[in-house]
Amino acid sequence: MLSVSIVGGSGFGGGELLRLLLSHPHVEVRQVTSRAHLGEYVYQVHPNLRKRTQLKFINPAELGPVDVLFLALPHGESQKKINDYAVLASKIVDLSADFRLKDADMYEKWYGKPHAAPDWLSKFVYGLPELHRSEIATANYVSGIGCNATASNLALLPLIKSDLIELFDPIIIEVKVGSSESGAEGNSGSNHAERANVIRTFSSFGHRHTAEVIQEMSVKDVSLTMTAVDLVRGVLATAHARVKPGVVTKDLWKAYRTAANENPFIRVVKEQRGIYRVPEPKIVTGSNYADIGFELDETSGHVVSMCAIDNLMKGASGTALQCMNLMMGWDEMTGLDFPGLHPI
Repeated sequence: MLSVSIVGGSGFGGGELLRLLLSHPHVEVRQVTSRAHLGEYVYQVHPNLRKRTQLKFINPAELGPVDVLFLALPHGESQKKINDYAVLASKIVDLSADFRLKDADMYEKWYGKPHAAPDWLSKFVYGLPELHRSEIATANYVSGIGCNATASNLALLPLIKSDLIELFDPIIIEVKVGSSESGAEGNSGSNHAERANVIRTFSSFGHRHTAEVIQEMSVKDVSLTMTAVDLVRGVLATAHARVKPGVVTKDLWKAYRTAANENPFIRVVKEQRGIYRVPEPKIVTGSNYADIGFELDETSGHVVSMCAIDNLMKGASGTALQCMNLMMGWDEMTGLDFPGLHPI
């Protein structure tokens, strides 16, 4: 059994990760930390885990060595003690934004302060398997991913990988988000209404997840806008771009089917009949799937690409577990085969 611990287990991201790890067939969860809930049973903070574990939150200073250490701390905290964490485990998966960007100047630009451990940025692989599967498989350190960036990158992936769109034209991405987004990474929050209000204060332009799209998709003229919707879990990214001359609908079908065939968690949703004919966040709730779809106006060349994910799963903890599976040489779907709920 692989021994793992979670640093910062009281937030949504840490709780969802713990839920997944407790059901993983090859993993033993040793310790979960939280200063705010020190000594409490983890199920007192994550009530869905009642009768699933008797673990209690411990002080981070009491952490012992493990095979894999998951860091589910608020942004800015992992980088301060990364050298200490590296002593405890040979493999680390960090859910926060601390090691997502490869360039220290880019980090300072988008996060507003210098990085505390810039030498570590090059040691982490960006933790989205659909983009870096082979690198993750041989990595010791894997970064977290932004949920908005994940939905945006996966919406663009078939178009960019198949060289179907004009990368120098503006790309506009509208992202609809649920209320749990503001509590997904190391922040337990207090109630859904407060979290929704936090989301509504996000800047309409210049969201920091834009940096991940720029870095991973090699695009420059891209804009992300956020809108809070009446969901607890879920992200729906709608990307607008322009295809290259001569590109028609059948070219897009080929690109999207290729993306789905190459990636076990990508599903193409573009139906002529049925209940849900386009990607819908509700359908992926609790799952690690990313549903993608598209529409092309062949006359104007305007393409719309959509991606729906559960922000706590594919946008955070589910992908973190997927990365661990790859790092250990296991089937990446191990412990992640839940398909989502319907009806919901």
